[in-house]
Amino acid sequence: MRMKKDRKRDTRFLIITGLSGSGKTVVGRFVEDLGYYCIDNLPTKLIPRFVDLWTRKEVEIEKVALVVDIREIGFTKEFPKVLQSIREKVQPYLIFLEASDEVLFKRFSESRRPHPLASTKSVREGIALERKRLAKIKNLADDVLDTSFTNLAELKEILTREFLQKKRQSLQIVVVSFGYKYGIPLDSDLVFDTRFLPNPHYIDAMREMTGKSKRVKEYVLQAKESQSFLIRLMRFVDYMMPKFEDEGKSYLTIAMGCTGGRHRSVVLADRLKEHLKGQNYRVRAYHRDIFK
Repeated sequence: MRMKKDRKRDTRFLIITGLSGSGKTVVGRFVEDLGYYCIDNLPTKLIPRFVDLWTRKEVEIEKVALVVDIREIGFTKEFPKVLQSIREKVQPYLIFLEASDEVLFKRFSESRRPHPLASTKSVREGIALERKRLAKIKNLADDVLDTSFTNLAELKEILTREFLQKKRQSLQIVVVSFGYKYGIPLDSDLVFDTRFLPNPHYIDAMREMTGKSKRVKEYVLQAKESQSFLIRLMRFVDYMMPKFEDEGKSYLTIAMGCTGGRHRSVVLADRLKEHLKGQNYRVRAYHRDIFK
């Protein structure tokens, strides 16, 4: 459940706060992926100084996100006053995250991390005390998001489409061709093996050519095995790309391998790049082993 107040705020300056265990760290990392300069646990008394630097453009930061919470001693007393003072210079967008007591208790139990207010109390007592102390700050928030039954993909979708009012960024995709004899690229998200396709290496006239040559391309792409593989590959990729986007993934590496990384994998990687480009994805091809 989400509560939104009718206030015009500057989404270039985010302040993220809320209950411990509600997902502030996850949100901070996500907005950082969106291009925000994220500062975690900045002391409350330093916020006005940072605002001064930011408004005077003494720091080259276009968008900033501050993650602040009850870990700081005196936070509940100082933050409302600081928020009021900085609103004379900026219109920060304050997001408050919360979750039910049962969900928070379960998260702390699973993570085995102590609650910041439970050093001399039980976790349940710490949760109840924190909720009471943060009630005033919650009331000051521009948006309140209950993450009790919100998975990671749903949380990112809400932040992207509603809070930040931005269209979801398309994946940035790199298609890498490689040779298995030199090892699989370590940063691969998806790996496809093309070694079952007809190999130009065994054709004397094409052995010294690469997958960039017209003759090699025609030889590989005209094979029935290649055509059948490409149909299935494109269907799979068309199905998977939206799934990666829904998970909030920003970068994806697709590796296409053959024995030496010189012929078949190069041709298929370039063909996949063309297909993805036709689907309006940001994509480039890198042929790691083409000249080895």
